Amino acid sequence: MGVVDNSSTWSANDWEEVRYKSDTKIKEWIDAQMAKRSCVVVLIGSETSSRKWVKYEIEKAYELEKGIVGVYIHNLKDSNGNQSSQGANPFYGLSNKDGHRLSNYIECYNPPHSTSTFVYDDIKENLSGYIERAIANSGTY
Repeated sequence: MGVVDNSSTWSANDWEEVRYKSDTKIKEWIDAQMAKRSCVVVLIGSETSSRKWVKYEIEKAYELEKGIVGVYIHNLKDSNGNQSSQGANPFYGLSNKDGHRLSNYIECYNPPHSTSTFVYDDIKENLSGYIERAIANSGTY
């Protein structure tokens, strides 16, 4: 969220620099980023659930007992001004150590608006609460 307000803790350029490197280097970068965080926020777009590195981040956050929360972003406009369709829950296909779906435990917030500016404002206003709840629930999945 902070990218728009110029208050993000990292830039999209960080990912662009690493994304074409080896799998080992990408994992090292993700692990280093995750070590600095107490919660992983998964922004759920139309293709999020099929992305290899999103799956890795979720599994790593689970392993490290980090807070995890999902936020649907399908009603936000992309760089072309388009809104995409809602993506699948990325936690549905992943299981905890007892074989239960992570989607049974990890909250996914779906803003109740259809206008991009209202969706953005709703996420911005509520994101810290989602993160706090996810941290409080970490390790209980």
